[in-house]
Formats: sequence, structure tokens, C-alpha cells
Amino acid sequence: MSEEDKYPGESDRRRFVKGVVGVSALMGTASLGGVSINSLTSPTGEGGGTVVYRGVENTAGPAPRGMPQIPVEIDDEGYLKGLFPEYETTMVEGREVQVARMEVGGMTYGVQWFQYCGVQSYAGIQPDADQDEYFRYSSGSGYDWQEETVSEGDRVHVDHFSDYETWGNEFGTAGVGKPGAATWRSQGLSGKDTIPVLILRSKRVEEAVADSDDPWLQAATQDGFMAILNKCTHFCCVPGFKTTGDAAKFDAENEIYCPCHQSVYDPYSFIETNFTALPRPEGD
Repeated sequence: MSEEDKYPGESDRRRFVKGVVGVSALMGTASLGGVSINSLTSPTGEGGGTVVYRGVENTAGPAPRGMPQIPVEIDDEGYLKGLFPEYETTMVEGREVQVARMEVGGMTYGVQWFQYCGVQSYAGIQPDADQDEYFRYSSGSGYDWQEETVSEGDRVHVDHFSDYETWGNEFGTAGVGKPGAATWRSQGLSGKDTIPVLILRSKRVEEAVADSDDPWLQAATQDGFMAILNKCTHFCCVPGFKTTGDAAKFDAENEIYCPCHQSVYDPYSFIETNFTALPRPEGD
């Protein structure tokens, strides 16, 4: 098996994943505007510093940037999971550091994308956490279909979204996409360790992929499914897609709306941007 194809079919990884990127990633550097930036912090943990990532665009309100995407994979049985980067342990400044990054769709994808709003301390974000990658439904989703059809902790399945081209509720327009509220890498955990995820299946996602030669979109979405870490980048609230009538007051009835401070995100506008990630705390 060649280095070009280090994940065989039975590993359940897509062929576009090439493993951890080169020496610069292992040493914690990122390139932004031609400048090399050290993204490791000496005092504690890993991953503080400037991070380039892909996410859904913030279009209104006080949120400073978009929420990051989680690349979606569908296994042979139709269950959805979010790609979590492989990690390696390396020595940096005389100490062992777990570096979790890999190349996906032309992007250096890593756990740093999710290191804000305290998520950097969540158990499931730690590279060696004993968690699988499957999305599991959360409680209190705000969607009647989810509360009536599945139970908290059930794995998300494509069959639950078969009516995505026509689904609607009392908010916004029917047929723009079917959402689900889930958690990721959080089984057996509760409270602040639960990582919230918004899953959306939409023809608009399929059209965005078909109309673009963007390798990220090709790699990070599948069969019209996309997923984001559902933490508002403003004050860390959990936004919703078609969950409240108040969104219409801000022309956001068909967008992702955060009711806490009226930030709005366009789920169909996939952007590349950057932020300063907080370092992960060192493990016990």
C-alpha cells in the first residue's frame, strides 16, 4: 500500500484523506498571507494561535466569524459521522505534544478549528479521547420530527432525512433543507463536555458542490449533508436553523439564527477565514 493511499477501504476512511500533513503541521505552523506562524504555545496544551479554517458565513449580528464545518462521512450502513483528524505525538520544546491535523480537500483540517468558547477543554476534543466519530441525536432539538422519530443517543442515519427536499415546519420556507440536532464525540458525557452539532441535508448543498470545483466542498459534504460545530462565535450560545419565529424579524427564517444576540449564519455560504485558537489544556 502506497503512501498516497494510506487508508484502505476497510478502514472506513475516504481516499481523499492523506493523513497528517508534512513537517510544518507537525511542528505547529500555519501559513497565512505568506507568513509562517507558530501555532503551538509553550506554557500548556497544544494548538493556540492563528488557524485558517472553513465554515458557514456570519452574515449579521455581533458574531465575529463563521462557525466551523465538520467534514461529513457516511458509512456503509448509512450512519453519519464527522471526520476527526488523526494525531501523532511529537516532541516540541522538550515536551510531548499531540498534534491532530490532516489534509482534507486542500485544507489543513485539525482540532484547532474547534478550540474556542471553552470547547478546547471538552473531553471529546482531546486527540486521544476514547470516542468514536458518529453523530448522535441530542434532546431538546426543537424539531418535532426528531423528537417523535428518534431517541437521544441514537446514531444519525440518512433514512431520517429522506424527505429533505420537501420538509418544512412553521418557520420559514419548506424545501430549503432538513435539519437535525446532534452531538459529536460525546457519548457517555454530559454538561459542558457535550459537543453540539447542527446537521443539515439540502439540495442547496448538493447544488453548491455541483456548481463549484472547490475540493473542500467535495470532501467535506456528502449526499447533500453538511455539519457544523453549533457554537456561536460571539458568546458561545447554541444557534438554531428553523427553530424560532423570532428569526423572521431579522430576515433569518431560512438561515441559522442565534436568539441570544441575533447573530445570523448562512448555511449555504462556505467561506475560508481565520481566528486565534485557544490552546487545549494539558491532560491529567
